[in-house]
Amino acid sequence: MKETLTAAEARRIALAAQGFAQKRPDAAGTRQLNLAMARMGILQIDSVNVFARSHYMPLFSRLGPYDTAALDKLLFARRAPYVESWAHVASFIPVADWGLFAFRHQANRRKYGTKPDGWFHTHREIVDWVLSELATRGPLRPAQIEHDAKQTQRGPWWDWDVVKNALEYLFLFGDVAIAGRRGFERTYALAEHVIPDAAREPVPTEVALRELIGRAARAYGVGTASDLADYYRIKDRAGVITALRELEDAGVVRPVTVDGWRSAGRPARAWLHTEAAIPRRVDATALLTPFDPVVWFRDRAERLFDFEYRIEIYTPAAQRRFGYYSLPVLVGDDIVGRIDLKADRAASALLVQSAWWEHGRPADAAERVADELRAAARWQGLESISVSRWGDATDDLAGALPEARRHDGGPAAPVALADDEPSLPPGASVEA
Repeated sequence: MKETLTAAEARRIALAAQGFAQKRPDAAGTRQLNLAMARMGILQIDSVNVFARSHYMPLFSRLGPYDTAALDKLLFARRAPYVESWAHVASFIPVADWGLFAFRHQANRRKYGTKPDGWFHTHREIVDWVLSELATRGPLRPAQIEHDAKQTQRGPWWDWDVVKNALEYLFLFGDVAIAGRRGFERTYALAEHVIPDAAREPVPTEVALRELIGRAARAYGVGTASDLADYYRIKDRAGVITALRELEDAGVVRPVTVDGWRSAGRPARAWLHTEAAIPRRVDATALLTPFDPVVWFRDRAERLFDFEYRIEIYTPAAQRRFGYYSLPVLVGDDIVGRIDLKADRAASALLVQSAWWEHGRPADAAERVADELRAAARWQGLESISVSRWGDATDDLAGALPEARRHDGGPAAPVALADDEPSLPPGASVEA
């Protein structure tokens, strides 16, 4: 029963908990997708589609090339086993977990749904109309609701922004759920039309926090209280600490310290899941989305990998250090670089817009990353690869990709974000 872990042990525990200690399957089908989803427990959604939509990436990172249509069926089909929720941020969760977030729905309703002068009450007429439409007609795409709202001709405030805000507040409160997507356009429905009765049963807050923190500990392997709270974005610090004490008493987690993990100048307290594997070796190669659980909490990424990461999509092009949307690169048990990728569909080419090394890369890093880039191109149906000249890793990668072309590179102009992604009404934030 180790009480202190080395930094390398903590890295390997974290990667094993996320599935990176396992050999990739020869062919990843529905079973492998479900197993990977079960390990993560959650799949974050993001609007950037410059290479691949972010929710596709964690499965590619763990399983290699797979049929994204199989994941679409799991996420978007009628009676799909997963549903969207504000669980981390906008994320997919198992349908059965809906009731675990009743405490969040209730907190959102208290903050935004009860104030007499708040948006929800001052626009109650359209809120009730939207609910009536969904109750009468069943699941509806936004375009259908927008068209009908315009046809009512009830006043200038019956525009799409108001309809959308009503839907998003109702989604925050758990009254409305996402019933699937057409393309990537969301379909809204009453929660009772999407979520089975048993799954809609609210789980008491204390029970839900204990369950979610326990799941976070399993998914992370080892983490601080802040790490574990961030997994499901739980803001109730006292509730998190209480949950950890109860989980420790139940033998689910136990306290440890990790070499180099500090808080306020002292060793940071961490918790190890009692079923976490401590492999002697992890030898993975993967491209990670910035919204992969391995790196999505930036403080934890710095502690685990000495890897400082910031998304630069909102940074003016001339001021970017690494690229528009660089992907962390995992080789062995460490993050050894970052690569900014773009899928040029018209030219059927995977563009390496920039590539940079971090500390401590192994001697064969370029060759291993080159193989991963070939796999990424195949996965996206792209016929060729082109490597820019921006970044200290680009020449190494070009040397390991003799078939690749070269192109001039530099900070890319912003790419418009999709307008059909999960969003919050103006001024709103997810509570609890």
